[in-house]
Amino acid sequence: MKGLGRGFESLIPTELIDDEFDPTFAEDKKESKLKELKLDDIVRDEEQPRREFDQEALEALAASIKEHGVLQPIVVTKEDGKYKIVAGERRWRASKIAGLTKIPAIVRTLDSQNRLELSIIENAQREDLNAIELATAYAKLQTQFNLSTEDIAAKVGKSETTIQNTMRLLALPDEAKKIMVKEKLTEGVMRPLVSRDEETINKILPKIIEEGWTARKVERYFAVNKKRSSAASIKRGENLKDENALTAKYNTPVSIHGRSLTFKCKNQNELKDLVKALLGHK
Repeated sequence: MKGLGRGFESLIPTELIDDEFDPTFAEDKKESKLKELKLDDIVRDEEQPRREFDQEALEALAASIKEHGVLQPIVVTKEDGKYKIVAGERRWRASKIAGLTKIPAIVRTLDSQNRLELSIIENAQREDLNAIELATAYAKLQTQFNLSTEDIAAKVGKSETTIQNTMRLLALPDEAKKIMVKEKLTEGVMRPLVSRDEETINKILPKIIEEGWTARKVERYFAVNKKRSSAASIKRGENLKDENALTAKYNTPVSIHGRSLTFKCKNQNELKDLVKALLGHK
């Protein structure tokens, strides 16, 4: 995977594909069977180029599986009485480490796997899909068909950067994704929200909808607020030393805001003592 490198997958919650936004869900349901398979009945695909797995990462995944279970089924095809892994070898290996004997698996025939891949690619090339459906289609190709973003880009005729930017939208909270689809908000408008916390997103979304904000206005909003936040942090740092010195000198909490100096007294007696100290009275 190029571009964003190894860290890209961690930005996208592709562990679960939301059926609500999956353009090929109905077809997939006809083609696939969800089963619990014995780990011993599953074999790796020897033709898969990846053979090395980071042991520390596998141990971490195994710990997560012990606590939460396997969140996303692996994908297999039946061959010679065994089930060959198409996607999900890390989950299979980590499940063994976690001491599981079975794992949820989507079972497809090789033909249905190929048909579904072609169907998803065809859907991803449609112009009427919204950005979340597109992102879901790309994520499905990545997690269930072992395609890199570079592979997906080549198959759908778009740049790898375009694929990555669209997939980033999957990191939005579920409610934000639903609002995006319902209100027909553009990918450009929503992309600056991807790295924001849910509270900020909930605050900005109504403004975007009601005031018809453009992508540029959303970016400008965050740029201005970042400058204000940075300036406030610098001022706060400059005042901290003086606040600590005054607090120690007068034995009461002191805060400096702009041109204001505030002393916080617990009771009337503390206030009287403070006034005497400020006036130089003992």
